[in-house]
Amino acid sequence: MLAVLAKIVLASAPLLSSLSHAGSASHGANSMQQAVKIGDLEIEAPYARATLPGAPVSGGYLKIRNTGSQSDRLLGGTADFARAVEVHEMAMDGEVMKMREIAGGLEIPAGGEVVLEPGAVHLMFMQIAEQLKEGEVRKVTLRFEKAGAVELDFPVMQVERAGHGGMGHSGHGKSN
Repeated sequence: MLAVLAKIVLASAPLLSSLSHAGSASHGANSMQQAVKIGDLEIEAPYARATLPGAPVSGGYLKIRNTGSQSDRLLGGTADFARAVEVHEMAMDGEVMKMREIAGGLEIPAGGEVVLEPGAVHLMFMQIAEQLKEGEVRKVTLRFEKAGAVELDFPVMQVERAGHGGMGHSGHGKSN
């Protein structure tokens, strides 16, 4: 039942249809924040997606730049408002967009950067305890393989819907 509810909520949740517009359209005032450094990593513009009442999941987005000479991995994290914080990816399966956890975490290549954004790789806040409301700021601790853990403020924002078709979100909302 929870998995079905997650599919319904996320299918109707706002998503951006164009990845090239996701960063500029959704970061707004948050883009003025200073980058947070942990080890060789710089983290910019974190934000969480606002939810409807009773929604079991939400998404988190940010940019991570690796200024070092060795790759690192985003393994997940913790948040007091969610049972789990996982790194997920989206991929098309025929006509249906599906999400799944990235086993082993997300690589941040040496000298490179990754962008977690709607419609692509993102954080999933699983089994959230309460509605995330636009304008709030939520604390999230991200865990990296080499750099360690860092606590960040994630402003809660609406992400404009630009037209996305049917989406399957297998596994979201399910207990691990």
